Amino acid sequence: MPNQKQTVVFNEERASTYDERVAKVAPLRDTLHLLTRLILCELPFDARILCVGVGTGLELIYLAREFPQWQFTAVEPAPAMLNICRQQAEACGVASRCTWHQGYLDSLPASEPFDAVTCLLVSHFFMQQEERRNFFSQIASRLRSQGYLVSADSACDMSTSSYQSLREVWTRMLKYAEYPEQDIQKFLDSHGRDAAVLPPQEVASIIASSGFDVPVLFLQTLFIHAWYARRL
Repeated sequence: MPNQKQTVVFNEERASTYDERVAKVAPLRDTLHLLTRLILCELPFDARILCVGVGTGLELIYLAREFPQWQFTAVEPAPAMLNICRQQAEACGVASRCTWHQGYLDSLPASEPFDAVTCLLVSHFFMQQEERRNFFSQIASRLRSQGYLVSADSACDMSTSSYQSLREVWTRMLKYAEYPEQDIQKFLDSHGRDAAVLPPQEVASIIASSGFDVPVLFLQTLFIHAWYARRL
């Protein structure tokens, strides 16, 4: 989910092949989903979950299968991605527990507070820190007190040798996943230009300053870092 003034770039062709293209590195995603489940597993049996920037809905479908009474609200600006999400939810028999919102978080109608929010690979598209802080503040306003945020984004100190080392392994990962060379270069060029790849402690500080307690870093897979935090 990029800056709200940017154009949505996921057309039907890209949306329909999105999951297939990352299939070879699916264990990385599956680990994130499993740990998210363990973090949220003590929520009420009828918990309400908000999935921001849901994409094709893989985390929604995973959690919906694991917790048959949970209700989900899916927010996604790209119509093609949200359509794939809806189709997959229908195929898995969980669509009746889902509410769909094509748009951004700030246009989502008011509702009862949510028990948890997932926000996976979204906030790093806000290039300015104040925009990112405002985004997390919007999420906090949608949560009940002590509700959970699970957020994952690209993070690293780009000025360090560690960044260069991870960049090499990241490139190997994309090649292993059979991404075209031009797409690999686009991913690499996006760091610092289209995606705000900040040091992990800075991302955690932004979250903490947006109405949450100190975030807990619970996973790192190369550049991808994942935190959970509870609303104050």
